[in-house]
Amino acid sequence: MAELRLTHLPCSTSRQHARLRFIPLPALLLIVLLPQLCPAVTLPSLQIGLAEAQSPQQVSALIEILLIFTVLSMAPAILLMMTCFTRLVISFSFLRSALGTQQQPPTQVLIGLALFLTVFIMTPVFGKINESAVKPYMAGEINAEQALQEASLPLRAFMFKQTREKDLQLFLSLSKAPKPENKEEVSTAVLIPAFMISELKTAFTIGFVLFLPFLVIDLVVASILLSMGMMMLPPVMVSLPFKLLLFVLVDGWYLIVGSLVKSFGV
Repeated sequence: MAELRLTHLPCSTSRQHARLRFIPLPALLLIVLLPQLCPAVTLPSLQIGLAEAQSPQQVSALIEILLIFTVLSMAPAILLMMTCFTRLVISFSFLRSALGTQQQPPTQVLIGLALFLTVFIMTPVFGKINESAVKPYMAGEINAEQALQEASLPLRAFMFKQTREKDLQLFLSLSKAPKPENKEEVSTAVLIPAFMISELKTAFTIGFVLFLPFLVIDLVVASILLSMGMMMLPPVMVSLPFKLLLFVLVDGWYLIVGSLVKSFGV
C-alpha cells in the first residue's frame, strides 16, 4: 500500500507528530474528498400539536377513532359482563374440579371452548346488532348516538331474559332510582350487574349438579378402600379412572355443552 512518509520535521513539531509518522495515502484522500463526495443530509422534523379543523367531518372522524379504541380496550370487560361467557367458563371450571384431573383439559382449551360457544350462542344477537345498528350507520342513515342506542337493544333483551327479577330489584333499590314502569326505563348500569350475579348463581347451580355424580363415585371408592383396610391409599387416585370412564361412557361433553347452550334458550 502506498504511504505518505513524513520526515525531516522541524524540532518544534517532531514530538507532536511522533505517532503520525506513517499515514496511508487512501485514508488521506478519503479525509480530503469526503465533504465533496457526501451531499448534505436533511433531517425530518416531527411536529405534534393541536390545529384548527377545516371541516366538521375531521372532528367527527377523530371522535370515531377515539370511540373505536375505547371499545377495543373495553372488549374483554364487555365480553365478561354482557354475554354468556361467564356462565360457560365457570361451569367448565367446576367440571374440571369435579373430575379431579388437575390441569386437564388445560385452561386455554376451556377458555377457547367457552369463547367459541359464546360466539355461537350470541350469533342471533350480533346479527340483530349488525342489521339494526352497524349497517345503517355505515350507510350514513343514522349517527353514532343512534347506532349505539340501536345496538344496545338486542343486548338488553338478551340480558333481561337471563336476569332474575330478584337481582334486578336489588340493584334498583341500591341505585335509589325511581321505580321503572317497564323494562325500557331500566338503566343499563343497573341491568349489567344484575345480569352478572344472575349468571354467577346459575353457573354455581350447574357446578353443584356436575359435582353430584362424581361425589358419589368418590364416596363409594373411599368406603370400599376403608372396608379393605387400605387407609393409606388416596381414594381420589383410585376413583379418577372410574370418573373418567363414567364421563366417557355417558358422552359427557355432548350432554354438558348441549345443556349449557339450551339453558340460554338457543
